[in-house]
Amino acid sequence: MPTLHLTKVAFACRDLEALQRRVAGRTVGGEIRVVTRMRPKRMDELIGGSLYWIVKHRLIAGQQILRFEDRPDGRIDIVCSAELATVSPMPRRAHQGWRYLEEADAPSSEDDGSGLGALPPRLYGRLAALALV
Repeated sequence: MPTLHLTKVAFACRDLEALQRRVAGRTVGGEIRVVTRMRPKRMDELIGGSLYWIVKHRLIAGQQILRFEDRPDGRIDIVCSAELATVSPMPRRAHQGWRYLEEADAPSSEDDGSGLGALPPRLYGRLAALALV
């Protein structure tokens, strides 16, 4: 069965370092919990996939999805590995909540040779807004 992934905006993170600090600050026992209101309908397909983070209109890093847990308040925890793996940046529009990402569309952990990953986030964001990247 092909692996399915999620994308989520890392709200208020300006760069990869800010995301890394956030993940480190929320890690408990090698896991991090990401709260969501809605239970993914394709939840079983997501276990073993990744939760990819969008920062400044770029998909820049991901964490393995370990499981989903119900919370007493009715929301759902997406339980992920605390290990944040950087990926070759890919342009992505911001969105609310999370979105599914098929394996064929998932980013690679290898550098694609385009040099886009080396661009400053602000410049990349402007180029993305102009549909140039």
